Amino acid sequence: MSEYAPFIRYETGAASARVRDQLARLRQHMRSEAILAEATARLAIKLNVRPSEAAEDLARSARHSGMELVEVARGVERPPDQVKKPTEVPNWLRGTLEVVHSSVVYLTPIRGASGRVVDFRVFAANDRATTVTGRMGPDLVGRRLLAISPGAASSGLLEEYFAVYETGEPFQREPMDYVEVRDYVLWPATLSVRAARIDDGVLAAWRLLDEEELLVSGWERAQRLAELGWGEWNLASDRALWTPQMYEMFGRDRSEGPMPLEDLPCSVVPEDLPIVEEQLRSLLEFREAVETEYRILHRHGVRHLSMLSEPILDANGVPVKVRCLAQDVTHNRRRERALAVAHEQALRQRRRAEEEHRITIQLQNTILPVRSGVADLPGLTVAVRYLPGEDLWRLGGDWFKARTIPDGRVLIAIGDAMGHGLTAASVMLQTRAGLAGLAYTGAPPSRLATWLNDLVVNSSGVTVTSTAIIGHFDPGNRIFSWTNAGHPPPILVRDGVAELVESRTGIMLGAFDATEYGMSSLQLQPDDLLVFYTDGVVERRGRDLGSGLDALIQAAGLCEHDECENLEKLIDCLLRKLGAETAEDDVCVMCVRVL
Repeated sequence: MSEYAPFIRYETGAASARVRDQLARLRQHMRSEAILAEATARLAIKLNVRPSEAAEDLARSARHSGMELVEVARGVERPPDQVKKPTEVPNWLRGTLEVVHSSVVYLTPIRGASGRVVDFRVFAANDRATTVTGRMGPDLVGRRLLAISPGAASSGLLEEYFAVYETGEPFQREPMDYVEVRDYVLWPATLSVRAARIDDGVLAAWRLLDEEELLVSGWERAQRLAELGWGEWNLASDRALWTPQMYEMFGRDRSEGPMPLEDLPCSVVPEDLPIVEEQLRSLLEFREAVETEYRILHRHGVRHLSMLSEPILDANGVPVKVRCLAQDVTHNRRRERALAVAHEQALRQRRRAEEEHRITIQLQNTILPVRSGVADLPGLTVAVRYLPGEDLWRLGGDWFKARTIPDGRVLIAIGDAMGHGLTAASVMLQTRAGLAGLAYTGAPPSRLATWLNDLVVNSSGVTVTSTAIIGHFDPGNRIFSWTNAGHPPPILVRDGVAELVESRTGIMLGAFDATEYGMSSLQLQPDDLLVFYTDGVVERRGRDLGSGLDALIQAAGLCEHDECENLEKLIDCLLRKLGAETAEDDVCVMCVRVL
């Protein structure tokens, strides 16, 4: 006995309850439909108009009264019986009705005020005439069709009768899904219906399909939905029998009849001819059932057919018939080919991404061989930490630079190339390497930013951008002068108080040609702490940038108080409080202590 049996019983019980609720809602909806259908028929009789006009009148009443349509429909009373039986039925009509072995009525038109036919009256009916709800022939004669069968309007049958009377074209449908209405209840049925105009009326015949006919009808529908066909070849008489779907599969006109068995090899593509020959050999020589699949030449292109064939043997084991069940699997094969192509493309993209990832890591290791540590520079102590994103496939373009230049000043820079992967790493390489060379010119940060902008704009085949802070620290007067190219502003911690450093912010590198940048300067004091960072430190999914900056400012003040003596521990504190060690994006933090 399974230990999960109680749980399974609970689940199945809950599922059954949900199904019961759905069925209850569906039955309520069906009852509403029945009320509307019967009310429409009653109103059409009362106003002597067509049901479509009565439905419009019913809807107008609901709008004007402010009531629900169903509630208005409930108030439509049944009209009084208007039975007008004929005084005499012509002999030719009586004979016609009695010779038909199904329900037959002869309908005469009822006209409205405009002279248009709005309904029919049953002028005569045979003794076998029985409606879906069980009303018999004698009770039908003399009554209006809408009074007997309100479902004729909602099921569209009445409109078909109108068309037969007005055009003279006969009507036939088998099977026809029909829904009768009586006493606010729906009565679904499947009928075979025929109608034709005779003289000044319509002769209508119908028959409820029995279980065997319903099964045949369902099987035919299943064949169409599943694209199944069945065929049989009589080897003794050369006669064959095909279902309609077989003609469609083989692209053959029904007037040509089924394809002879010996012509089957002519219908396949040449590459699949050995498969068909082996199929026929298994059936006729080895007398075995066989399952095969091959492609045939169809008028709409090549089709894939799956065939299950079997020989029918006589008492002596001689094949006398061949039967087959065929299924068109063209859509399945096309889907499989599409999936195979998509899989191959995905595999190529994965390999390309793996190679790009490998190159990106090599570039980052070459550009940033030192990802953490402390450096003593003139008038400063600098600590840095670089962490790649949690998802290694999203390696970004964060970079930093801190070094002494020939004139004695200290170059301090941090940046972030937009995007991830090889493109971001390439831009990072260009920017950082370009800055390392340009810094030896001694040019101010604003000029360095302009040159780097030109470098990024003109050295890449695609449009890329990068943010950066580029600055010089003068150890003689402790002034930090810098340019901000679209990068998050630094944080100054002085006397335990942390705040953003306001500065002139320019546009990102690579966004426009010939861009000029402004300068900002800050007089620093001993023990001041500057915190530089990239957006991966403050950006989190589901949190806006302002909240991230507030969290960083608060963490900088707290960590400066707790870890002021050790910059590496201070960075550890920052990253821990911000949860940056598990960030999706790259993270770069550079802390600068003024001596």
